[in-house]
Amino acid sequence: MTLTPQVTQDQLRKLAGQLIMIRFPGTTLDAATADFLKTNGIRAVCLFRGNMTDSVQLAKLTADLRAVMGDEALIAIDQEGGAVVRSTWVPAPPAAMGLGAANDLDLSYRTGAAVARAVKALGFNWNFAPVLDLNNNPHNPVIAERSFGAEPVRAAELAMAWMAGSHAEGVACCVKHFPGHGDTSVDSHRDLPTVDKPVAELERMELAPFRIAAGAAPAMMTAHIVYPTLDADNPATMSRRILTGLLREEWQYQGIIITDGMDMHAIAGRYGVGNAAVRALTAGADMVMALGTTETQEETLNAIAAAIASGEITQADIQRRLARLGALAQAYPCKQRSYKEDASDRRIMAEGWQRSLTAYGAPQRPPAGARVRLVARQDVVSDGVSEAGVPAAVVADSLRTLYDVELVTYDDADSFDWNSLPDDGRYTMLASTSRLRYGDNARNNWKPDLHLALWNPYQALDIQAPALMTYGFAQPALEAINLWLSGTLEASGRAPVGGFA
Repeated sequence: MTLTPQVTQDQLRKLAGQLIMIRFPGTTLDAATADFLKTNGIRAVCLFRGNMTDSVQLAKLTADLRAVMGDEALIAIDQEGGAVVRSTWVPAPPAAMGLGAANDLDLSYRTGAAVARAVKALGFNWNFAPVLDLNNNPHNPVIAERSFGAEPVRAAELAMAWMAGSHAEGVACCVKHFPGHGDTSVDSHRDLPTVDKPVAELERMELAPFRIAAGAAPAMMTAHIVYPTLDADNPATMSRRILTGLLREEWQYQGIIITDGMDMHAIAGRYGVGNAAVRALTAGADMVMALGTTETQEETLNAIAAAIASGEITQADIQRRLARLGALAQAYPCKQRSYKEDASDRRIMAEGWQRSLTAYGAPQRPPAGARVRLVARQDVVSDGVSEAGVPAAVVADSLRTLYDVELVTYDDADSFDWNSLPDDGRYTMLASTSRLRYGDNARNNWKPDLHLALWNPYQALDIQAPALMTYGFAQPALEAINLWLSGTLEASGRAPVGGFA
């Protein structure tokens, strides 16, 4: 669409609509949402766990979306692997850090390809993965095992292999979170983090994987983080110095720049969604992820339309953005495929979980049939990014194929009295089923015989016990643990981050 002096308000809204991605509730495309998409010319949506029940339902939903949004629809998903997966019934991919622990480019390629086959069969053509953040802060509350590691070149190589596998199967990737979310102790879903490092250090670490990937990644997602040495006044999402000056002009990046969710507290709570959307676009973003609600999406559309009408966002800017978005949709068309590789893809994923299994502190296997006490938290939680952890009863049932298992659950790690456990000779296992690091009570008092770190590997550093680290809690992770416990499998993974020597 070309702007003219007589451009109407409807045309302005449809131009604005092409520059945003939305989410919506429910597992069907209701009439009101379909009308909202059509009326505003929206061609991009991101679906989450709440939009999904099974393959039949999801395939129909994505087909209905394509019928409304057209041939150049962009239907996105966060299917990274590990704890960050939305379609939980397809073959479960190991987390990025698990692949870093396995350290095999071919395995990363095959994993990315298998992920793509499954999500393409469900109707997606854009996956917000892989993560290029370097997890160089062991207290990072949101990245952790989502990162391929802490060494920039190797992390980038593994991520690019994963991405190449996805692209070979027809699903576009979007690397994230530029310029790097790994060295933060604040989750940008909850507040605005700062990474205050000299530019030379940023270039050596955080920026390096993104620079390596810039020639191959069709899309990059921005981070809602302030980097004072690059731009002291704006988070990267709204920084012209970072998005245009660094990424576009210095690195000559030609792909799409899409923001992270603008409903996150780091942005919405500080800047307002409409104002922030305009600032992100004028900084250099091509598409704004306007998640939130219909009300905040309306606010975003109105703000962008006003900025177009005033000339703050120019005709030339819009045409460049639409050209890039159109090229992505044409290169990775949103067309479902049949999925006959489920069994073989499950074997690929199982291989990844098994080869990522990492021992810490020389763990010893209890003998077959031993009396085991399993200690685990009572509830399963999600941090808003990941899916909820594995229930304690599921871990207990898995171990019961090998042992006589008594399950003990606790409500609060900070108050659970480890000394209350009976001294009856049972071999005690602790299963960590959340991403949160442990506090002083667990660090100082908990003494299991074996720690099963089923999510955040850094939890193995919190507990004075030998550990097995799986980098995730999917069923193949539990199966890999059982193979190790039975003596069938060695834990050959090597943690690709510091602290585990």
